[in-house]
Amino acid sequence: MKKKIIGRTREYARLDKCMREETAQLVLVYGRRRVGKTFLINQYYGNSFSFKLTGAYNKPKVDQLHAFINELNRKSHKKIPTPTNWTDAFELLREYIEEQDPEKKCVVFFDEMPWLDTHKSGFLSAFEYFWNDFGSSVDNLVFIVCGSATSWLVDNIEHNKGGLFNRQTCKLFLEPFSLAETEEYLISKGIRWSRYDITECYMIMGGIPYYLSLLDKEMSYLQNIDYLFFRKKAELWDEFDHLYNTLFAQGENYISVVYELSKKKNGLTREDISKATGLALNGVLSKIIKNLVDSGFVRENPFFGKKKKDTLYQLADYYSSFYFNYIRDNKGRDEHYWSNTLDAPARKTWAGNMFEQVCKDHISQIKQKIGILGILSTESSWFVKADKKLGTAGTQIDLIIDRRDRVINLCEMKFSLSEYAIDKDYDEKLRKRIETFRKNSKTKKAVQIVFVTTYGVESNQYSGIVQKQVTLDDLFKAKEI
Repeated sequence: MKKKIIGRTREYARLDKCMREETAQLVLVYGRRRVGKTFLINQYYGNSFSFKLTGAYNKPKVDQLHAFINELNRKSHKKIPTPTNWTDAFELLREYIEEQDPEKKCVVFFDEMPWLDTHKSGFLSAFEYFWNDFGSSVDNLVFIVCGSATSWLVDNIEHNKGGLFNRQTCKLFLEPFSLAETEEYLISKGIRWSRYDITECYMIMGGIPYYLSLLDKEMSYLQNIDYLFFRKKAELWDEFDHLYNTLFAQGENYISVVYELSKKKNGLTREDISKATGLALNGVLSKIIKNLVDSGFVRENPFFGKKKKDTLYQLADYYSSFYFNYIRDNKGRDEHYWSNTLDAPARKTWAGNMFEQVCKDHISQIKQKIGILGILSTESSWFVKADKKLGTAGTQIDLIIDRRDRVINLCEMKFSLSEYAIDKDYDEKLRKRIETFRKNSKTKKAVQIVFVTTYGVESNQYSGIVQKQVTLDDLFKAKEI
């Protein structure tokens, strides 16, 4: 019996469709670690499966096969000896499935499948043969493949060039909660914070359900962050190492890339990443970057008017950014660090930078508010360096919406405790920024200024430069499908 859960309406609808199909279904479920993949499947099926196997991290083939046969024996009420290889294991699974009622759906769930595919285990080839020779022809079979190691699932299942080529019938990529879903989830836990505090919490946890589940309704937002991140042996103290080392082989190279990206809010090009990390500019580095993008840790941040090779790669994982900014060098030094630095200038700078990330993750809500949701558009960033010879100052625009209707929206994003006031100096700065953008981009399109703020722009003699406004309440609206 499936149970309703927050924020997964589309995924439930897709699983409903799979269950209605009259042919075999190979369902691929993937996404960042802690995003709730296993929870989704367990809740949808009410923890009732014809067969379920969970891979164990860094365990040898023999241990994985022991786990397999133990589960099979429990389900079949038999005492079958442990197979010595995966080919025999899948043959036993085939026999078990053939014994099930053909009039009912047979749901098989392999959780953390990438961990089952240990070195020289033969797991993948055995699974390929099982599916092609048998599984794909069993009309009542729903085989669910799940895992946090997104790169393995993408390479070996989704983009498999061998026996599993184009075999998955349903693909579910679970994204973190939006602001609206985060608020709904917190309310369900009895937590009723201001949207300002929820947004700051989002800048740290990024809408990851597992992290949000650790929040205590009896504590304030600040107290919760102190408790979960800064007290000695805090619950999320060692999360970072677990996060990368369990997802990627040679995790240290991935951490090196993420660390360098954490120092550049606008991101780095592939070439810049190579120089900063010391990793060779070759296919191995390209694969690392692709895996980080596929897993949701890094986003592509196109540069306005430039080709794809000039694309900037930007750290998109909030927790990783918070780790490098505040946790790594502060473990246990001040158990009330987050409360004690509330008014620190560095905190305000951090919040401003992270709010820009929040806005990029809620671009649909921004488009919805300014009335362009149905207009084809692309998002990018842009900057120009200062030129001492010409005496021109450098400037940047962190979010540009380039619209098909020949309009370009230049978005200013400001995270403040009250209405944002534009003064004479800032008005002049904005006008120069528009002029510089027009000159350097050579655009002939209309250029509009959009302000995305917490509580709006204060009405004064300079606020007329703003043509569209988006507030925090707009970002908290549900995404239109």
